Amino acid sequence: MYVHPAFRTDTADALSMLGARGFGLLVVADSAGLPHAVHVPFVAERHGEDGLRIELHVARANPIHAMAGEAGRPALLAVQGPDAYVSPDWYGVPNQVPTWTYTAVHLSGQARTLAPAAVYDHLERLSAAFEARLAPKPPWRMEKMEPHRLQAMMHAIVGIELLVPASGIQAQRKLIQHKGETERRGAIVGLSARPEPGSRAVAWLIAETLTGTQVADGA
Repeated sequence: MYVHPAFRTDTADALSMLGARGFGLLVVADSAGLPHAVHVPFVAERHGEDGLRIELHVARANPIHAMAGEAGRPALLAVQGPDAYVSPDWYGVPNQVPTWTYTAVHLSGQARTLAPAAVYDHLERLSAAFEARLAPKPPWRMEKMEPHRLQAMMHAIVGIELLVPASGIQAQRKLIQHKGETERRGAIVGLSARPEPGSRAVAWLIAETLTGTQVADGA
């Protein structure tokens, strides 16, 4: 992903965006170089020197896990936050052009399958991360399932780990930061009036650029 210097963000903010979204597109190439993709929920954490570790799983019937394998293979996880079209009429100044605003993180690293014994802990971490969003609802726990049913479900999936070095993290918030305050305030008004949730979320994120405070996606 090309990242414009004006929109680039750091590893800490990328991790914040990943945690707020928790869903992305994993791409792994087969032995012939043909890319295969799957949409997956995931959890992310810091790993090593400014790197990241991603955990996810796919259906055992999905051949993409065999492409990753135990030894590992290069893979890409693409994660997109809110996005919205911005009309130049909203800027309030002449000679402007349309643009599309968005937030996104691309992670390039080595993917490998997890050992079957690690799948239970992976599922606990994954469900805990998303159940926490539903507070004050008491979190669902895996102990609620009958053991034989849980074992059957766990056998039907394969865990995958993606290790991403600092050089493999590409993250940006393309939120017209290069525009002046007049243009950004005009875009906020225009986006806020739109019915799409993405437009309103982007309006909120652009408003944060006026204060100099970056916040997690998911508004």
